[in-house]
Amino acid sequence: MGAFAADVQRVTVLGAGSWGTAFAKVLGDAGRDVTMWARRESVAEEIRGQHTNFAYLPGTRLPERVTATSDAAAALEGAQAVVFGVPSQSLRANLTGWRPLLPRDAILVSLAKGVELGTLKRMSEVIAELAEVPPEEIVVVSGPNLAREIAGGQPAAAVVACAGHDRAKAVQRATSNQYFRPYTNTDVVGCELGGACKNVIALSCGMAAGMGLGANTMATLITRGLAEMARLGAKLGADPLTFAGLAGLGDLVATCSSPLSRNRTFGERLGRGGTLAQAQAAAGGQVAEGVASCSSIRELAQRVGADMPITEAMHRVCHEGLDPRQAGAELLGRSPKHEWR
Repeated sequence: MGAFAADVQRVTVLGAGSWGTAFAKVLGDAGRDVTMWARRESVAEEIRGQHTNFAYLPGTRLPERVTATSDAAAALEGAQAVVFGVPSQSLRANLTGWRPLLPRDAILVSLAKGVELGTLKRMSEVIAELAEVPPEEIVVVSGPNLAREIAGGQPAAAVVACAGHDRAKAVQRATSNQYFRPYTNTDVVGCELGGACKNVIALSCGMAAGMGLGANTMATLITRGLAEMARLGAKLGADPLTFAGLAGLGDLVATCSSPLSRNRTFGERLGRGGTLAQAQAAAGGQVAEGVASCSSIRELAQRVGADMPITEAMHRVCHEGLDPRQAGAELLGRSPKHEWR
């Protein structure tokens, strides 16, 4: 891909879940023309006809500038920017079908937060591979962005990261509105790791809440979770300052502390003694991103030699049947160490 539109007006959002829908609203409220792609025609028809997506964001009215279709080719035609809003573990399968339909000079934007199972690739790496574009051209959006709050017009900020700063600035301009304030960054690695790791830490905070533990435990998990994220980031070349910003600490605090966070509420059900299947059933059949990411992030950490005990514990709880209380006891029973080593 070569030239791109510095002033992005026509945007396609692929995915009509909570965050994809909320991001489409952000773009529409910023004066952009948005076409959403929904897997189910019934969802696309509702968005087109009623400007709502009740299944994912009840009570939210979408701007008139937002429309939808279940035809990917129609959705992508003429797009100046393409936003990938599907879950991280399904991105590859979806993008394989979308690849021949992508407009040649469109800016590609990732909303997904995770590390791919098997390949251990970040989402921008998956997009670069399948779309056959240089990794430095992929834009990543991250930060404390709980979809329901943003859909309600509550003030929020985000990070728009891209190694090519001009692309980040183009997306920044396209998403700036009266309630959504995007900042640019060139540290894609740090922003993506923060977005993926915070889901795992939020699982642990949910488990702690489910066991009836309070603010001290929560603050400990958030702070030590931040230390884990920074250690992994250091091994992979991220800027340490990124983890002190919106894509690191900001996203971590929001996801770990809000009942609107799917990862936190999923963990809470496990902390109360529920099984993975029971927690999934209570979540309407949806699995929290952190359940898969705890395994891929754990493997990535092992590959580069980063110590991530909370992530290790979450993997064992979710995939090896470890009791959350036993996981907590093992974390507390680790050998003493200096805080910053």
